[in-house]
Amino acid sequence: MSLRIYGNRPLKTLPGQQTRPTLARVREAVFNIWQNSITGCDWLDLCAGSGSMGAEALCRGASRAIAIEQSSPACQIIRQNWQQVATSSQTFEVIRGDVLGRLKTLAGQQFHCIYFDPPYASDLYQPVIEAIANYQLLTPDGEVAVEHDPKRWTVKPVLGLQVCREKVYGNTALTFYCVSDV
Repeated sequence: MSLRIYGNRPLKTLPGQQTRPTLARVREAVFNIWQNSITGCDWLDLCAGSGSMGAEALCRGASRAIAIEQSSPACQIIRQNWQQVATSSQTFEVIRGDVLGRLKTLAGQQFHCIYFDPPYASDLYQPVIEAIANYQLLTPDGEVAVEHDPKRWTVKPVLGLQVCREKVYGNTALTFYCVSDV
């Protein structure tokens, strides 16, 4: 499968259906929504797959990108993709492992933009969003974007976070969380 990001840069992807890259129109929508937040941001890519979202963030000026991905072959692809696009002033890290377990290791760090795109049939949605809130991984002015199937997952309240917008693009939905005022 061929995948291109900002500036018409090609990225490697895994063969087969092991990972599901974010659709180009969804990727474009996220970066249009976050266009004023990317430059200089700290980006966290959860269930990163090929790393296309983090690569796009690096291309658009993110200072730092961290990916968490369970698949070892996918981690290798993410590293290769991010090495291609990162400049010498940008840093990145690819962390292999279970997203819930690895989030705990990031406690004490904060991110402006967090992109979470697990397998649509997984039970990770609520526990991961709660972990983001509990470990206070989001900056006060940051947002979490959760990609999901609008028919399979229903947004539930999370202490410390509130839904600030929702968008639907065909069979793909994005729910955005921000730090709640309460």
